Amino acid sequence: MAEVKSDIQIAREAKMQPIKDILSKVGVPDENFAFSPMGRHIAKINLEYLNTLKKENGKLILVTAITPTPAGEGKTTTSVGLNDGLNKIGKKSIVCLREPSLGPSFGMKGGAAGGGYAQVVPMEQINLHFTGDFHAITSAHNLLSALIDNHIYWGNKLNIDVRRVVWRRVMDMNDRSLRSIIVDLGGVANGYPRQDSFDITVASELMAIFCLATDLKDLENRIGNITIGYTRDKQSIYAKDLNAQGPMTVLLKEAIRPNVTQTLENNPAIIHGGPFANIAHGCNSVIATKAGLKLSDYVVTEAGFGADLGAEKFLNIKCRKSGLKPDCVVIVATIRALKMHGGVNKEDLKKENVSALKDGLVNLRRHINNIRKFGLPVTVAVNHFITDSEDEMKTLLDFCETQGVKASKCTHWSNGSEGTIELAKNVADICEDKKDTFKFLYEDDLPLFKKIEKIAQEMYSASEVVADTKVRQQLKEFEEKGYGKLPVCIAKTQYSFSTDPNLKGAPTGHVLPVREVRLSSGAEFIVVVCGEIMTMPGLPRVPAADSINLNDKGEIEGLF
Repeated sequence: MAEVKSDIQIAREAKMQPIKDILSKVGVPDENFAFSPMGRHIAKINLEYLNTLKKENGKLILVTAITPTPAGEGKTTTSVGLNDGLNKIGKKSIVCLREPSLGPSFGMKGGAAGGGYAQVVPMEQINLHFTGDFHAITSAHNLLSALIDNHIYWGNKLNIDVRRVVWRRVMDMNDRSLRSIIVDLGGVANGYPRQDSFDITVASELMAIFCLATDLKDLENRIGNITIGYTRDKQSIYAKDLNAQGPMTVLLKEAIRPNVTQTLENNPAIIHGGPFANIAHGCNSVIATKAGLKLSDYVVTEAGFGADLGAEKFLNIKCRKSGLKPDCVVIVATIRALKMHGGVNKEDLKKENVSALKDGLVNLRRHINNIRKFGLPVTVAVNHFITDSEDEMKTLLDFCETQGVKASKCTHWSNGSEGTIELAKNVADICEDKKDTFKFLYEDDLPLFKKIEKIAQEMYSASEVVADTKVRQQLKEFEEKGYGKLPVCIAKTQYSFSTDPNLKGAPTGHVLPVREVRLSSGAEFIVVVCGEIMTMPGLPRVPAADSINLNDKGEIEGLF
C-alpha cells in the first residue's frame, strides 16, 4: 500500500504561486491601492479598493454539516474541495473561511486549513499566528478591560458598580484556570478588588463585532455601543462612555482588511475572522464574504459545527445583519459519523455496518429538514473514506434520494478538485435555478424568550426551554432597555441537538436548560448559554500541544 501522506507533508510540497498572481485571477490589480503583501503568499485586501467594486454579487454557497462526532466530517476540507471543483468546471469561485484559533490547534480539534489535497496554504502560518488578526482583537478587547479598571481606580466618575462589570478579559488559548478570577489585589496602589473572568478570544463580543461590521466606521460605532457594566441603580455604561471606541478601532485598523491566500490548486481563498459556532455565531467576516461576492461569480463559505448551530446563526444573525442570502446550502456528511450517530463506537467504524448507518441517518434527515425551514435549497456532500463500503455508500445515496435531495460522493481529500466535480456541477445548477424563497426562522418582534423557544423546538426538537427567574428577569430588562428586537445566539454543546453531548442521533422531547444570558449590544445579539458549555474551554487530558515541536530541520511537527 502506498504511503498516505499527512496534511502537513502535502502542504509542504505545495507549489504556491506569488500572491499577486492569485489575486490577478479575480481581477485585483498589482497596485498598492488594491492590496498589501504580507510576504510572498499572503496579502491583505485594502478596504478602499473593495469600495470601488461595482460588479453584481456572485452566488453564495453555504457549507454546513451533520452533528459533529470524533469521527470527523471535513466541513472545511469540503469547502476547499468544492471551491477547487467549481474552478475546475470553469466557474470563477473564491472560498471564504474562518481563521483558526490557537485554542483548538493546541487543544484537541487540531488546525482548520482543510486536509489532504483540499487545503489552504501556507498551512502552518494559517494555523498559528497568521497575519496577527486574533492578537489585534485580543489586545483591543483587553484595552477596554484596562480602561474600565483604570477609570474605577481614578475616582470612578461614571459610578460603575464593581459588582456589575460584565466585560470579561480574553485570550486566544484554552485555559480553564482563568474562568473565574479576582483582580486588583495587592492594596490601594492596585485598585479595588473585584471578581472577573476570561473568555477565549473567539467567543468574545469584539470578535463578533469584527465579523459583523461592514466597514471601519461601523466597527467603531459597534465598539462604542458595547455594554461594559452598570451603575448601582442598573443604568447601562457603554464603551463610548470611556472613549474606548477610538483607540480600540486603531488597534483593529489593519486586522479589518481581509486576508487572501490560496488553495493547493492555486485558487484564491479569503480567510478572515473566526468566532466559534458553539459559543458565538460561527462565521467569517461580513467584509470578507462581501469582498468574495464582488470579486467572483461564486463564493463558498462555511459555518461552524452542525447546521443546528453554525448554519442557524449564519442565517438568523449574519444574514439578518448583512442582507446576505445563500443561493444553496451544502450539508457535509460522512458514513463514519452517521454510524456513530447510529450507536457504533469509534473503534469499530472501519467495519461495514449498514444497520447502524440507517439508524444514524435520522441526524442527516433533521439537518435537511431544518435548512428547508429557511426556504433554501439543500444538497449533500458525502465526504468519502476508503473504509466506506459500496453497500454503505448506496444506502446513503438512496436515502438522500428519498428525501428529495441529491447527494454527491466526494473524494477531494485524496483527489482534489477531481473528487468534487459532480458536487460542483450540482451546486452550480442549484444556484442558477434558485428562487428567492429565503426566510428567517423568527421575526424581530418576537419576544426574546420566544425566540429561544423557537430555535429549541424547531432546530433541536426540544419539548421546552427551562430558565430560572433570574434569567427571565434579565431577558425582560434587556427588552425594557430596547434590545428586544435583537436575534439570539445559542451557546451549547456542538455534539448533540440536546445539551447532553453523549445523546447522538436526533433526540426529541428533551429540555433546553438556559444557564445564563449575556447582552452583546455592540454585536447586536443576545448570547444564551445553555447546559454545561463553557465560553473559556479547557484543554483535554492529553492536549495536541504535547506532540507539537520543531524537528532538527527547524520544521514544525505534530500540528495535526
